[in-house]
Amino acid sequence: MRALPTLLLLALPVLGWGQAADSLSRADSLKGGVPDVVPEAFRTDPARFKEGKGVAMDTLDIADGRLLLVLRDDHTWYYIKNIKMLGEEDVFKDNWVANTTDAYHIPLDSLPLHNTILLVDETSSFVCPNQTKPFSKFGYRHGRRHQGVDLPLKTGTPVVAAFDGRVRMSEYHSGYGNLIIIRHENGLETFYAHLSKREVEVGDWVRAGDQIGLGGSTGRSTGPHLHFETRYKGFAFDPEWIADYEKGELRSNVFVLRRSYLDASSHYVPQSLDEEEDVYAADEKIVEEEKRIAAEKAAIRYHTVKSGDTLGAIAKRYGKSLSTIQKLNPGVNSNRLRIGQKIRVN
Repeated sequence: MRALPTLLLLALPVLGWGQAADSLSRADSLKGGVPDVVPEAFRTDPARFKEGKGVAMDTLDIADGRLLLVLRDDHTWYYIKNIKMLGEEDVFKDNWVANTTDAYHIPLDSLPLHNTILLVDETSSFVCPNQTKPFSKFGYRHGRRHQGVDLPLKTGTPVVAAFDGRVRMSEYHSGYGNLIIIRHENGLETFYAHLSKREVEVGDWVRAGDQIGLGGSTGRSTGPHLHFETRYKGFAFDPEWIADYEKGELRSNVFVLRRSYLDASSHYVPQSLDEEEDVYAADEKIVEEEKRIAAEKAAIRYHTVKSGDTLGAIAKRYGKSLSTIQKLNPGVNSNRLRIGQKIRVN
C-alpha cells in the first residue's frame, strides 16, 4: 500500500471553518479514486481509504497555490482556498479602510464603460442573504437615494454572506444601523444593514452561506428588514441585476457591469441577453444611456412639504392626479406627511 508523497503534505491542520479561518472550500467527488487535476505521480492506492467516514486526511498544494486540495478517507475530496495567499492580493490590500462605507473616493468617469465580473466559479457559490421578495427597490425614494434593496424579515432572523469574502467593516454606522461590509475576490462589496446583531469582525474571512448576523431594525428603519447593497469601487448598483431574491438565485454566473448602472437613477430592467452584442454593448450605446439617465434625473422635480400640505393639494398645485403622485412616490403615507419631506411631482 503506497502513501502520499510526504513533500506534498502541508503542515496546516484540516479543521472546520469555525475552528480555523484560513480556507474556503467546496466539496466534490472523486473520479476513479482521485481528482483529474492531481498528476499521476501523486496518486495513492484507493484501498488506503476503504474504511473512510469522510474525515479529512491530507491537504495537497496544487497549481498556483491559490487552491489547496483536501482528501477525505471516504474517496471524496474538496478544494479549499489558500487564504494566506488570497490575503496578499491587491483587492484585499488596496483601499482597505475599516471605518467608511466608500473606501475608494474616485470619480465615476475614471471607471471603464463596462466591466466583466465573475460572480461564482468551481470553488465559489452564491447564497441569498435573505430569500424573499424585495419590498423597497433601488433608486430614489422620497427624494433620497436608496442604494440597495430591502428584504423583509423578523428581528433575529439569521443573515448570511452572499459570496466568499473578507469583512472590511463591522460597526454601527448612522442610518445603516449595525452594518457589515464584505469585500469579494472580484472587487465587489456587499452591504448588510439594520442588523440587530453583528457576528463577524473586520478581517474575518467568510464563506457564502456563513451566518454573519441577525436581522433587525437598527438605524434609520421603519421596521425589521435587511437592507442589502452591491457596490463596485464605492458606487452602488441595483442588486437585482445579479440575483432574483425571491427565488434566491443568481441570474448568471458572469455579470457585465455597465458604468451607467452605477447611477442611482438606473435600475434593473428584465431583458433577454441571448446575443453577445447585447451584453457587451457598444461604448457609444453606454454613453447614450448615461446621458439619458442624467437628463431624466435633471428633469425630476420635488415639492418640499410645508405645514398644512396634503397629498391631494400637492397634486392639484402641479396639475397632477392624486393617483399619479402616489405612483411617483411608492410607499408614501398620504395621512402622515412630514414637514420637509420631499414629494416627487413629475
